[in-house]
Amino acid sequence: MKLGELTSALLAALVLAGGSTASLARDASAEVSAQELKAKTDYCKTCHGLSGQGFRGSVPMPRLAGQQPDYVKNQLQAFIDRRRTNPVMFNVSHVLSPAMLTALSTYFKDLSPKPLGGAPKDSLAAGKKIYEEGVAAAEVPPCASCHGPDAKGADAFPRLAGQLYDYMIRKLMNWDKERGQDKSNPDNSAVMQPIAHNLTEAQIRAVAAYLSTLD
Repeated sequence: MKLGELTSALLAALVLAGGSTASLARDASAEVSAQELKAKTDYCKTCHGLSGQGFRGSVPMPRLAGQQPDYVKNQLQAFIDRRRTNPVMFNVSHVLSPAMLTALSTYFKDLSPKPLGGAPKDSLAAGKKIYEEGVAAAEVPPCASCHGPDAKGADAFPRLAGQLYDYMIRKLMNWDKERGQDKSNPDNSAVMQPIAHNLTEAQIRAVAAYLSTLD
C-alpha cells in the first residue's frame, strides 16, 4: 500500500471506529453539578498533576491538559469496555456516567500549563522531521496529517503537544499490549496500530522528544 493510500485508509478507519462519538456527545454535561465535577477533577489531579500537566512517579502519568474532548471521551469508554488495558483506569472510569465523561473531557480541554519537559535534546530535529514528513520507507505518514501542524489534535485525533516524553515512548512501544483488546469493537486509536508497529525505537524516541517540547 502506498503512503497516500495508507493515510486515506487510516482516516476512513477512524471515522468508522469513532461511530459512537456522536451519541456520547449528546449526553448533557449540565447534569453534573459543579461540586460533583470538582470532586472528580480533584481526584484525577492526584495522578495527572494539579493543572493536568502530567506527572512523573513510578510510571509517567499522561498530560490531560488541552486534550481533545472527543479523544478523552473515547479512551475513557475504551477503558470502561476493557478495549484498552489499564487496571487503574478501569477502576476509575467504570463508575463514570455518560454526563460525567462529557464534563471531564470538556474541563481538561481548557487547561494550558507549560510542558514538563525533560527529554534529551539531541534528536529534536529528527523527531520534527518524522512528525512533519513521516517515514515513507516504513509507510508511516506524517504525524501532522492527523494531529495537526501544531500537534494540538482535532476532534477524535489527540493532542500530542507537551505530552510527557517517557509516557509517549511507553505507549508507542507497547501499543498492541494495551490498545485494541477487542478486535471486533475497536476504539478510534486503532488507526495508530500500524504506525506504532512500523516505527523503530529510535524514531519513537525522537518524535516523542520533539513533541514533548511543544506548548
